[in-house]
Amino acid sequence: MPEMKEIMDKSWDLQRKIEEKTKHVGKGKYGRVIKMARKPTGEEYLKVTQITSIGLLLMGGLGFLIYWLFEYGSKYLMNAFK
Repeated sequence: MPEMKEIMDKSWDLQRKIEEKTKHVGKGKYGRVIKMARKPTGEEYLKVTQITSIGLLLMGGLGFLIYWLFEYGSKYLMNAFK
């Protein structure tokens, strides 16, 4: 069963490499931010969702307005100056 021992050794080496790489998480430049992060309250989450939804609606409306002007606006302008 030397194959099984080789597999186990490789898996332990991989485990050590992963642990070594993740050991430094939270200690670099962003460590303070990660430590200060917390789960938002229900009220905070609702406010962020509302603001994001309003922004998406405004951007979608602006995109539709630009599309409409390019697609149909030129026809109205041409008819207005005839």
